[in-house]
Amino acid sequence: MPFGFPFSSAQEIYDSQKGPYKLPPQGDVSVLTRPVQGKGFTLKNAMVIQPMEGCDADHTGAPTDWTKRRYCRFAAGGAGLIWMEAVAVTPEARANPCQLMITEDNIESFRQLLADTRRAAADAGLEAPKIIAQLTHSGRWSRPVDAKTPIRNWYNETLDRHQNLPEDYPIISNEELEKLPAKFAHSTKLAMEAGFDGVDVKACHLYLMSEMLGGFDRPAPYGGSYENRTKIYFECVKAAASEIGKGILAARVNLYDGEAGKWGVGENQSLALDEPLRLVRDLAAMDVALLNITMGTPYFNPHVNRPYARGGYEQPENPIDGVARLLYGCKRAQAEVPDVVCVATGMSYLRQFGPSIAAGLVEEGGAKCVGWGRGAFAYPDFAKDIIENGAMTPGKCCVTCGVCTKIMRQPTGRPGCPVRDTAWYYPEFQRVLGGKKQ
Repeated sequence: MPFGFPFSSAQEIYDSQKGPYKLPPQGDVSVLTRPVQGKGFTLKNAMVIQPMEGCDADHTGAPTDWTKRRYCRFAAGGAGLIWMEAVAVTPEARANPCQLMITEDNIESFRQLLADTRRAAADAGLEAPKIIAQLTHSGRWSRPVDAKTPIRNWYNETLDRHQNLPEDYPIISNEELEKLPAKFAHSTKLAMEAGFDGVDVKACHLYLMSEMLGGFDRPAPYGGSYENRTKIYFECVKAAASEIGKGILAARVNLYDGEAGKWGVGENQSLALDEPLRLVRDLAAMDVALLNITMGTPYFNPHVNRPYARGGYEQPENPIDGVARLLYGCKRAQAEVPDVVCVATGMSYLRQFGPSIAAGLVEEGGAKCVGWGRGAFAYPDFAKDIIENGAMTPGKCCVTCGVCTKIMRQPTGRPGCPVRDTAWYYPEFQRVLGGKKQ
C-alpha cells in the first residue's frame, strides 16, 4: 500500500468506518467543476485552496518570491477560491517571524502579489480565482520573534501544560481586547485597497478569537456566557464589515476544539454543537457570506483537523472517522445557513478518493465548496486535473506524512512539499532538518 495509507479502493475506506459519523456516499465529480453562487459573488467552481502557512514573508510581513511562486501555482491550478494563509493584524499577533502582515509600508507588495497571482491564472487560460485574506491574531500561538510569546485568553490546563506556561503567565487584559476591532478594521481596509476579494475574520484552531469562544471560566465582560465570549469576536467582524465595501465577508471557525479546549465539546469528547451552530447563524445574520468549517488545533491535536498517515504521535482514532467528523460538522453548519457558502475540509487524507467523496457531500447539501490544504502544497493543480480528467492522479497526491509541518516548526523553516515539489522544497528540508529520515 502507498505510504501509510491502507486503502486501495473507496469501498475499503467506507468499510473502515467505526465512529458515529459517516462519510457521504460518492458523488459525480463534475459537481465540483460547476460555478457556485454566493451572496454578491460567484466562484468559478467549488474547489478551494485552504489557508496553509508558508512562513516565507520578509521581516515586515511582505510577501517574497517564495510566496509569489506558491500563489501563482495555486492560481494556475484552477481552483475557484484561494483562501490565503494568515495575515496578522498586529506585529505581536504573528505566529511566525516570517508570517504575512499587511501595512501601509508594504501594501504595494501585496498589490503586486495579487496581480501576479491573477496573471498566472490568465497565462494558464483560466478565469482568475477569488482570493480571501485571512486576518488573524495568533493568541497563545504567537511567535513574532524566534522566541515564543504566547498571548493567552485564560487558563487552559491542557494547553498551558503543553506550552509549559506557569500559572502566573499573563492573561490578555480587557483593555487589550478592546483595541482589536480597530486593528481588524484597519487590516481589512488595507486588504481591500490591495485588491483582495474579501477578508476572513479568523476564529479557529485555538488562536485568540477561537480560544475566546471557549472562555467559560474567564470573568465577565469577555467570559462566561455565550454573549460575553463572542462579544469581541463579533465586534471584530462588524469592524471588518465596516471597511469591506463590496467585498466578501468571510470567517473560518472551529465547531469543536476536542481535548484542546471546551468549545463544542461534550461528554467523552463528543460533539456538542448547540453553541457553535448558534455562532454560525449569528455570523450569517452579520452578512458573513462565506464560512470555512474546521476543528481542533494543529499545535496540540492535529489529528482532529488534519488526519494523517504519519505524524508526531499515534492517532487515538481511525483517521477516516476524523475526516467523517469534519464533514459532518460542515453538513450541520450548511443546514443552518443554506444561503451561506460553507467550505468543508479534511480531503487531503483521502488522496485520489477525495473528489468523489467531496462531490457526494456537495450533492447531499453538506457543503457548497470543498477545500484542500496540505494536498494543495503537494498538488497545486488538483482542480485542473479534476476538471479535465474527472479525477486526481494518485502519484501527485499528498501522502499526509507531516514533513511540511516539521519544516514549519523549525526556526526559519519555509514549509512546502519535499515529496512532490522536490526541486524546491527538498533543499529546504535538508537546510532546517538536515535531511533526516522522517
